[in-house]
Amino acid sequence: MDDSRPRGDSPSRSRWTRDQAAGIERRRGNVAPAAGDPTVDPFPDLHVWDTWLLRDRRGEIADVDGWRLAFSLTATADLLPGTRHDVAAIRCFYSADGERWRDAGPVFDGGALGQRQWAGSALYDDGDVYLYYTAAGRDDADELTYTQRIAVAHGGAVAATDDGVELAGPWTHETLLEPDGEWYETEAQSRGMTYTFRDPWFFEDPATGETHLLFEANVPAPEREGDDAETTERRAFNGCVGVAASPSGDPLSWELRPPLVDAVEVNQELERPHVVVADGRYYLFVCSHVHTFAPGVTGPDGLYGFVADAFEGPYRPLNGTGLVATNPPEAPYQAYSWMAFPHAEEVLVQSFLNYHDFGGDSLDAIAELPEAEQRDRFGGTLAPTLRLAVDGDRTRLLGTLDAWRVPTPDEPLPVADGSELPDDLDGGVPEAKAGVGAEYLGEY
Repeated sequence: MDDSRPRGDSPSRSRWTRDQAAGIERRRGNVAPAAGDPTVDPFPDLHVWDTWLLRDRRGEIADVDGWRLAFSLTATADLLPGTRHDVAAIRCFYSADGERWRDAGPVFDGGALGQRQWAGSALYDDGDVYLYYTAAGRDDADELTYTQRIAVAHGGAVAATDDGVELAGPWTHETLLEPDGEWYETEAQSRGMTYTFRDPWFFEDPATGETHLLFEANVPAPEREGDDAETTERRAFNGCVGVAASPSGDPLSWELRPPLVDAVEVNQELERPHVVVADGRYYLFVCSHVHTFAPGVTGPDGLYGFVADAFEGPYRPLNGTGLVATNPPEAPYQAYSWMAFPHAEEVLVQSFLNYHDFGGDSLDAIAELPEAEQRDRFGGTLAPTLRLAVDGDRTRLLGTLDAWRVPTPDEPLPVADGSELPDDLDGGVPEAKAGVGAEYLGEY
């Protein structure tokens, strides 16, 4: 990280504004059908949530001798779902057909940074595997902490045969990026509901060949003299999509750059940022929660997105408001942690099945249920894959594929007529109650 660069003349970043977000509503075309209980769960002994695919530098799903690999945050299914983030570990799964998946086991056997590991991305580059992840918590702390930094593991090898895949070390773990306090808020500067510096995602621009690492963060938004109390409170909601660059293209060498998009006074968390390039445009997707919107702005748990004509921007919110896909109103927390990737003329969107049988105003109420009921209402596996049409600044859902479905590159998709999408929508989004979400700030 280069700390000698000037900051005063940094380019202006794109901003998600309150006026834009004020138009967020559920409508036909952005609401997924009800998923219900999981019908596909290949690993019932595990909680499986945030998931990402092994990709090459071009952003395509990597082919490792006929196999494709997925990485997920996991914990044993005997844990209460709400505690799984405290012990999250990255696990590898693999499949030849994108439908039947096998377990390659935990990726790391000791040595990983942080008290636990949160989401990231994976690069397959000329046979080498680079696994970017969030190192969560201080390694030397006696109790659970929430310090976050961007880390990488490299040096491991993937061996594939006709019978399966083995991913093995030894891995070398390195811290790549930490917040600088000027472009990106440090934990000490944070005054919001939570602190973020996580979710690294590798991206090489096909137009320029420039290499980037996206991540979720917060921009410094300190209290200002003259602001009223309401403005001061809104400014504590200061999420952004951060970015670092590797001028040489080295996957291990990064320099911080100004954020691509910020959401000051709109939203605290723009989680798991990633880019899909389609028709020469750059589609920047993030996930967010109902309880992380600033006072006076309401939006559901959902996939949000922005579009630009160049990677650096300027970005404008998709569909005018940013909302791309969300859960049905009767099951507002059924899925989360959406990750989009192109397939033929569509964009497919993975997520995990969260609390698919719960319609309360806040996930805090989950903790009040009996433990058996908490487990029954939680999916802990991948949700049905969403099919998304992208056209300029507009998107619309087309339908779904089965959970854990990643079609092979040349595989045609069945005709989608939208008949499974819900019609009976009130358009509105219930406002989150003040102060909710405290127990589930890591629910991503």
